[in-house]
Amino acid sequence: MPESDDAEAAFSHMTEDGSVTMVDVGAKAPTQRTAIVRAVVEVNASTLDLLKRRALPKGDVLTTAKIAGIMAAKRTAELIPMCHPLAISYADVRFAVVNAPPSIELEAEVRTTGQTGVEMEAMVAAQVAALTIYDMCKAVQKDIVLRDCRLVFKSGGKSGTFRAG
Repeated sequence: MPESDDAEAAFSHMTEDGSVTMVDVGAKAPTQRTAIVRAVVEVNASTLDLLKRRALPKGDVLTTAKIAGIMAAKRTAELIPMCHPLAISYADVRFAVVNAPPSIELEAEVRTTGQTGVEMEAMVAAQVAALTIYDMCKAVQKDIVLRDCRLVFKSGGKSGTFRAG
C-alpha cells in the first residue's frame, strides 16, 4: 500500500494486508445526498424518428428506459461488490431528444439521506437506461453508440458539493 500522511489518500476498500473490504460507514453522520449522472445515446435520424413517433417494434422506448433506470438504481448494491445497500428516497431518469446530431441525452438523479453517497446508484441508473434504449432500438439499428456517461453533480457528505466543469 502506498505511504501517505493523508488518511483520505489511503485505499478505502483495502485492508492492511491488501485484501478487499467494504468500508464501514457506521460512524459517519447521515446527510442528505444527491448525485446526477448524464449520458448520451447516439442513434441515426431514422431511428430517432421512429422513437419520437413511438413506432419502434418493442414499444415505448423512453418510458421503458426510465423504469429500467429507476429499478437499476435500487439494485446497485447487488451489482457493485463494495456498494452499500441504500434506502433511496428519490430516483428519476429524464430524457432530451436531440435532432442534430440525432441522439437521446439522459440524466439520472438519485437521492438519499444516509452515511454514504449515491454516485454509483446514479451511474448504474444512467447506464441501464442507456442500455435499455439500445436494446429497444437494436432491431432497426445495430451501430448505436453509448457515450459520455459521467457524474455532473454530487452533494452531501464530508467531501461536500461537486459540479462538473
